[in-house]
Amino acid sequence: MRLIAYYLALSLAADVVAVFLCLWIERYWPEASMPIFIGLYFGILWGAWVIAIRLTEPKEVTTTAAQSQPAE
Repeated sequence: MRLIAYYLALSLAADVVAVFLCLWIERYWPEASMPIFIGLYFGILWGAWVIAIRLTEPKEVTTTAAQSQPAE
């Protein structure tokens, strides 16, 4: 559940930035704003998933020699 929450939060935050960036681009170069937004949108979907996976990965636990010996 935490994975999906991180993914949605990252996607929404990055999409808001992409919208405002493309609105700014549209003032100066209207023909390019839509292709740039589409590229950013799909890049955000992929990037948010990769980051969400890394954030929710289980942390590795290091074992010491005393812990790894079988109990007698």
